[in-house]
Order: sequence, then C-alpha cells, then structure tokens
Amino acid sequence: MTYLLELLSSGLAIGAVYGLIAMSFAIIYKSTGLLNFSQGEMSMIIAYVAWSISTGTDGNPFIVAIGSIGFAILFALAVERIAIRPMMGEPILSQIMVTIGLSVIFRALVTLLWDGLPHNMELAAGNALVDFGGIQVRVAQIAVVVMLFVAIAGMWTFFRYSRFGLAMRAVASDDGTAQLMGVKTGRVQMAAWAASAVMSGTAGVLFAIAFELSPSLYGLGLKAFPATILGGLDSVIGSAFGGLIIGVAENLVGGYISSSLKEIAGFVIIILILMIRPYGLFGEKRIERL
Repeated sequence: MTYLLELLSSGLAIGAVYGLIAMSFAIIYKSTGLLNFSQGEMSMIIAYVAWSISTGTDGNPFIVAIGSIGFAILFALAVERIAIRPMMGEPILSQIMVTIGLSVIFRALVTLLWDGLPHNMELAAGNALVDFGGIQVRVAQIAVVVMLFVAIAGMWTFFRYSRFGLAMRAVASDDGTAQLMGVKTGRVQMAAWAASAVMSGTAGVLFAIAFELSPSLYGLGLKAFPATILGGLDSVIGSAFGGLIIGVAENLVGGYISSSLKEIAGFVIIILILMIRPYGLFGEKRIERL
C-alpha cells in the first residue's frame, strides 16, 4: 500500500508539471490557433535563468520567483513580437515550423550560455521533505500541485468572467472578425504568450528543484503535449487534468509493469482516447458544414 501511495504522490507531482505546460500549449492555441512546439524549451530556459538567479542570491526564493517570472514575461513577449507576429496570416504549417526552429535554437542556446551538465537548484525551502504518513514528499512537489490548481481556478475565472478572456476566445475563433469587432488581437496574443511562459516556466523551475536541472528538461514539453491532446486542445482546464492523468499513469506503469514502458504510456493513452473522442476528453466537438 505504501508503494502505491508513493507512486501516486510522485505521479501527481510530475503530472502537475505536465499539466502546467499542457495549459501553456492550450492557452496559446485557444487565443491564436497556433501550436507552440518550443514550449518545453522555453520552460527550460526560464529554469536555467532561475538557477542563475539562485546562485547569485544565495537561494532567496522570493528573489528567484520575482526574477524568473519577470524574465518569463519579457522572454515570451520578445519571442511573440520578433518571431511569431510577423508570421500571422501565413499558412499554419509555416507558423508551426517557426516554433520548431525556435526549439532547436533554444536548446543550442542553453549549452552555449550555460553547459550540458546536470545541476541542483540551490533552494533549501524547495528541497525540504514533508512526511505524510511515512511518505516523504518534497516541498517543491507539493508546490507544483498547488500551483496547478491555482492556475486551474484562475483560468476558469478568467475565461468565464473577464472580457479579456472572451476576447482571447474570439481571436482564436476568427481573428479577422474579432478585429472588426474592436478586439486588439496583438494585445490578446501578447497576453497569451506571457501567461503561457509564466505557467510553463513555473513548471520547469519546480521540476528542477524537485529533481534536477539539465538540458534534457526540454523533454517535458514532449511529455506535456499528449496531455494537451488528451484534455482537448481548446480546453485549458481539460489540459491540466490530462497532465495529471498521464503523470499518474506513467508512474503506475513504470512501477508495476515495466520502466521501459513508462515513456510510452502517455501516448498509448491518447491513442485509445482519441479513437473514442477525437477532440479529447474535455474538448469541444466542432461541426463543419460543407
């Protein structure tokens, strides 16, 4: 029983990381109609910046949090303005290829500006252990689960009650019509990129604290993308729960069946789900008339 609870607790933690990054995918898609395949790499760069700040400030968690969030927003706005906005209106495949190119550039930048070695985040508060009935859980693992549910509540409120949230949905549906209705699409897209960078960056930093920081951290984006598909590309909240499902499933498969199958568990799940619900568990079914 203890072994099962350990698998579930660690699965929820890694699932929360997937969930935050999956929400980042969904936010950009919902507001711009674009899939950002450099999301994992952006998360990795933000985590490295947080590590640099922590080494220069003796691991002060408040300075690290403020500095990394500020950098995440500026970084995302720069990427959106320089690389993404000029491609708006171009074929969607061209836009996606730009994000794939960015992912390659960002991976190279990490090894160029830092190194290719694994590191530990020097944040004692995040590495502290909490005992839950004999199960040891890091504070960072608890924090990422809490952050996921805070993000879920925040996004649900934002899209349901705020005018800006409605504007995001309008731009995703038809940016031309949204412009005619007075929606400033540029601001909407900038806000979407900033919010997605903060979420994915938070996930990357907390993962680095709980486990380790290395150039392989970009792989979190590859793991989180199936969660977005599972929950529904147009469902930010569904993507979060998709991350939890895949995180727990991976751990259970790795713990009880085979560790070699752990890496493919998420993809097997989405194949099975999409055969039944092609638009994901929480996605909206779209009807097109010809």
